[in-house]
Amino acid sequence: MAFDGITVSNIAFELNNKLAGGRITKIAQPEKDELFLTIKGSERKTYRLLVSANASLPLVYFASDNKPSPMTAPNFCMLLRKNLSGARIISIYQVRMERVIFFELEHLNELGDLCHKYLIAELMGKHSNIILCEKKADDKLIIIDSIKRVNSFVSSVREVLPGREYFIPDTMHKSNPLSMDISVMKVITDKSCSIQKAIYTSLVGFSPIAAAEICFRAGIDADISANMLTADNKVLLYNELTAFIESVKNHEYHPNIIFENNRPLEFASFNLSIYTNCDTRQYESVCEMLETFYSRKNVHTRIKQRSADLRRIVSTALERNRKKLDLQLKQYKDTDKREKYKVYGELLTTYGYSANKGDKSIICNNYYTGEDITIPLDKDLNPIDNAKKYFDKYSKLKRTYEALTTQIAETKNNIMHLESIGNALDIADSLGDLNSIKEELIAAGYIKKGSNNRKKQQKCAASLPLHYVSGDGYDIYVGKNNFQNDELTFTNQGPKDWWFHVKGTAGSHVVLRSKGVEIPDRTFEEAAALAAFYSKNRDEGKVEVDYTELKNVKKPKGSNPGFVVYYTNYSMVATTDISSIKEITD
Repeated sequence: MAFDGITVSNIAFELNNKLAGGRITKIAQPEKDELFLTIKGSERKTYRLLVSANASLPLVYFASDNKPSPMTAPNFCMLLRKNLSGARIISIYQVRMERVIFFELEHLNELGDLCHKYLIAELMGKHSNIILCEKKADDKLIIIDSIKRVNSFVSSVREVLPGREYFIPDTMHKSNPLSMDISVMKVITDKSCSIQKAIYTSLVGFSPIAAAEICFRAGIDADISANMLTADNKVLLYNELTAFIESVKNHEYHPNIIFENNRPLEFASFNLSIYTNCDTRQYESVCEMLETFYSRKNVHTRIKQRSADLRRIVSTALERNRKKLDLQLKQYKDTDKREKYKVYGELLTTYGYSANKGDKSIICNNYYTGEDITIPLDKDLNPIDNAKKYFDKYSKLKRTYEALTTQIAETKNNIMHLESIGNALDIADSLGDLNSIKEELIAAGYIKKGSNNRKKQQKCAASLPLHYVSGDGYDIYVGKNNFQNDELTFTNQGPKDWWFHVKGTAGSHVVLRSKGVEIPDRTFEEAAALAAFYSKNRDEGKVEVDYTELKNVKKPKGSNPGFVVYYTNYSMVATTDISSIKEITD
């Protein structure tokens, strides 16, 4: 994600507009690397500001809810309360496009003297930190303390310890884009790496995604070597780059999130033209954008973590059933000889009188085909016993064939059932979904039923099908697991409702409510696209989908959840792109 200097610039600008002149009324430290500040703005509006120095997710944004704090405040929190409680925010700003936000503060000390302090949020991945500094008479910033202390054993570049002078290390020797001129452009285009990399390794605050966007706007391949650019390309690139930087100088931000099939893919504080086939959602506030993006991402991450055990169970059961099916099919192929042994027995019963004991074979006329056939004989048995031996082989293989026919069908059904559960795990987006899947695995015998399962599951909200509305205003429902699939398909059927399912593989049941009228072709295509996307083959781009009137779908008695049959249907090839279909989330 592009949490770069441009996004930080947007954050600092927004915070300064809302918080400058306000006062810090409450300071909490809910996590070891996170602050939660309550600020009363100049217009008497209260803001909750979360400042996180988490190595994997450094953030600064307005939070909509409070966070619980520990009973005993950590030392850094107590220090901030001593120094900053009631402090007035003079300004909030960024320096030279670095991923650093300065909170300039003033407050009265115990003697009533006016003091200037700086709370500095460094949002630099594993080097992220929150540092409290004091401005001395010589304008130097001296560190009072930090949420993460860094000594010389940890970093040879800069110590972050009480009493040390604060500075931003310049280890990459990048240029400040806000003061960029033609000489910086020459440095960029003289590099032997790709032009995309040359941009973000030369300019402070530029991420790979920002560099790729500049190249796209200039109509230049981002992977071409920088020192291979033509003179015309250099002019185009310079013009786009300077225009982009000018918009940042003028604080012309466009916070937006790129969604791919309703899942957050990327965010930025500038329009991302490179994502041409994805859904773009604009936000008025960069903080709202960040909170939305990471809350949606966290949901998917948390569900993926919670579903790990269920995925392992399904994967193990699938592997066992597939090995079992391979063995059954091999044994089934061996039973093809049964009819041959039956013919051998019948021919020996008819023509065996011409063979003598000790013969190793006999040539007979096969009255089924009219051709001569050579039948191997056991020389120690007479023709009648040889015939009996072949009939015994036939009977054994026939019994095996009949048993395997049933067993193979059961194993294939089990594989289809497990694949459908795997698909349900892929699209699960709540703990209720996972509980429904777990119940199904318990019912199928893949998980032993525990006495406390039901109590745990009752704490989660019920899992509901996905609800979409087509471009023509028709409701489309998508089952997220097999229980929902059965309920959608066989409950509350309306006249002329339609049913969609990907052809020949695991996928969700999709039900299109027709309102009892004729449905436009576009709505059929959108319902088919949903069936294609919520299937095992969603990564293929285009998928064949069967569809039929809902009344034609039947459920065999005793079949697994989600298993249905239908004998009258239409088919179409559908795209897996559902970005244009509106989802109802309430």
